[in-house]
Amino acid sequence: MDSVDLEVVKSAVNWVAAGHAVTLVTIVKTWGSAPRPVGAMTVIRDDGHVMGSVSGGCVEDDLIDKVKAKQIAATKPEEAVYGVTTEQATRYGLPCGGTLELVLEPISARSKLPELLAIIEKHELVARMLDMKTGDVTLQSGKWSDELTYDGSVLKTVHGPRWRLLMIGAGQVSRYLANFAMALDYHVTVCDPREEYMDEWDLDGVTLTRTMPDDVVLEMNMDGHSAVVALTHDPKLDDLALMEALKSPAFYVGALGSTKNNDTRRKRLAEFDLLAEEIARLRGPVGLKLGGKTPPEIALSIIAEMTAVRRGVKLPELIPPEKTNVTAGCAVSAN
Repeated sequence: MDSVDLEVVKSAVNWVAAGHAVTLVTIVKTWGSAPRPVGAMTVIRDDGHVMGSVSGGCVEDDLIDKVKAKQIAATKPEEAVYGVTTEQATRYGLPCGGTLELVLEPISARSKLPELLAIIEKHELVARMLDMKTGDVTLQSGKWSDELTYDGSVLKTVHGPRWRLLMIGAGQVSRYLANFAMALDYHVTVCDPREEYMDEWDLDGVTLTRTMPDDVVLEMNMDGHSAVVALTHDPKLDDLALMEALKSPAFYVGALGSTKNNDTRRKRLAEFDLLAEEIARLRGPVGLKLGGKTPPEIALSIIAEMTAVRRGVKLPELIPPEKTNVTAGCAVSAN
């Protein structure tokens, strides 16, 4: 499944190859309630076709008109700011006080987008430096800690999967969770020493390893951009990963299983060299309480909780739905 970055870059490369003039637009700064985050991109073709988003549509409409008329960034990179005044914010559909600072770049051979695309498709991090005066681009290996920076002279953007997810177990839930995670720009690794599971894995774009889970966690050097989810139901595998993951800076550590099983798991973990506050970080049962039962529903609840934690959102416990009997298309209370 393509990430947003990959879709935008792919479209730009394909359109240039087809003979179109193309402009890449990147959000470099926001003030107030901007609708899209810093680093969000869109690419605009000379005939008005667009891929990606930097707002909700109104800013794109104005940019499309200016690109088609060659009124902006026709020959070199330029800046544009939207939403400075209340009138602008209203005109372009920005929230109250929202402001966007954009960099527009006319794509050429100097832009090195085919080279960038090749690196992204290998699921590697890459930093791209754009010289605003010349339009020249330099590419270099990225780091997990890299962030977008812009000083008016050089725009540094980071592409590829900047977040990592390690899943223990190559079962059904893992397949759906991997798809969701890749759509959200995670680099996904699946660890499962069991041949009967790993030999059946056929999802592209995922790193596979048969190494023991605790060794994988240590080798990956988990940081604040990393998540670990144990999904095997086998304590010999899940607990090995959790013992190391809970001691790491990983922003999310979870384990599949019932409340009873996870309470038992916590007691087991307490027998090792884990502090009480480290064990308390375990999210188990993993995922938001959405009432899901099927593998895709469970995967959805996990990625939803990961997203909330990643964004710093504190969600209250959801009240379980009232049990109902469905008769002839009508929901009837079981009470």
